[in-house]
Amino acid sequence: MTRLHVDWTACQGRGHCTELLPELLAPDEWGYPRSTDDTKEPAVPVALLPHARRAVRHCPRLALHLVGP
Repeated sequence: MTRLHVDWTACQGRGHCTELLPELLAPDEWGYPRSTDDTKEPAVPVALLPHARRAVRHCPRLALHLVGP
C-alpha cells in the first residue's frame, strides 16, 4: 500500500498539496496539510495515485513523498 508522507521540517504550509489532493489532505488553521482521515500517513487509493504523484511533483518545498510500493 502506498502512503503519503509530509516532511514537516521542509513544509511551509503553502497549501498546494491540499488544493491538488483534497481527497486526502486538508489545510489546518495555519495552512499546513493534515490528513482528511486523521492518520499520520494516509493511504493512497490506486485511483488517486496519479493525483498524488502530481501533488508530490508540485510541492514547492519538496516536503511531500510517496512511501511504499
